[in-house]
Amino acid sequence: MTEQAGATLPEAEHWRKAPERSSMFWLRVMTWISLKLGRRASRMVLFGIAAYFLAFAPTSRRMSRGYLKRALQLPSPKAVPWTAMYRHFLGFASVIHDRVYLINDRHDLFDIRIHNQQLVDDLVARGEGAFLIGAHLGSFEVLRAVGRKQPGLRIAMAMYEENARKINAALAAINPAAQQGVVALGHIDSMIHVHDLLAQGTVVGMLADRSLRNDETHTVDFFGEPAALPLGPFRMAAIMRRPVLFMTGLYHGANRYDIHFEVLADFSAVPPGGRSVAVQAAMTRYAALLEQYCRMAPYNWFNFFDFWRAPAPARASRSAQQP
Repeated sequence: MTEQAGATLPEAEHWRKAPERSSMFWLRVMTWISLKLGRRASRMVLFGIAAYFLAFAPTSRRMSRGYLKRALQLPSPKAVPWTAMYRHFLGFASVIHDRVYLINDRHDLFDIRIHNQQLVDDLVARGEGAFLIGAHLGSFEVLRAVGRKQPGLRIAMAMYEENARKINAALAAINPAAQQGVVALGHIDSMIHVHDLLAQGTVVGMLADRSLRNDETHTVDFFGEPAALPLGPFRMAAIMRRPVLFMTGLYHGANRYDIHFEVLADFSAVPPGGRSVAVQAAMTRYAALLEQYCRMAPYNWFNFFDFWRAPAPARASRSAQQP
């Protein structure tokens, strides 16, 4: 397998370093408005938010156009209509808005349909901890909401400490009583914590489409072009010898969400000497599933940076060590 040694995704850092467009205060205000006025009335604000980004966020607009050119199979970014970019921003705003209701257990507001649920049911029946690997594609919160309602299914989210802190703060602002279930990675005992959760039969979710700091990456084919993805989530699953399911919760407008599960990999029987090949195969399948579901629901892709930017020349690929 080839990978970028210590490489980062240059544009991916943009989303982390960009100034916050909201604060905890405004998040609490929006939460109050949403819960007091109801989903239908408060959704009116979203049309203005989408219009604002379309008019005044040139970087996000450029990244949306570059992605939609690929997802909609158009000849060039210039061929992407403004209406498509508006739908893209509106879909993002809608999913963020719906988190207020999902975190407050207002599942009655939504039409949620689950596909291949048997895959998860089998894990629960066996009491077997596993990994769910997704992306910033659709809503992860809708999956956690369903998990909280299903007997025997325990879901925790593993992410970098900085992201975990922001997510925990946002969840507390929306509903202080909500169980957060977020594991911060990057500590000495982080892997031990994840291992203990898996041993208890917990399903550990990770999003594997963004690289931070000095993450090592592996280049895969995504929409016919090379894209660098972080190795960390797949290495963790391989080291802990666990099955992995792909998951995504796609927003289809109005109050409709479709949750999809797919078999991604099973590292439980992979010998240490075969991890590198197994990780490479899992990442190739992951990219293929991302592309499949991006084409199914193109306005659900919420990575507003250039996924296809080539790594810097100084970060040339090398042969991977065994993960």
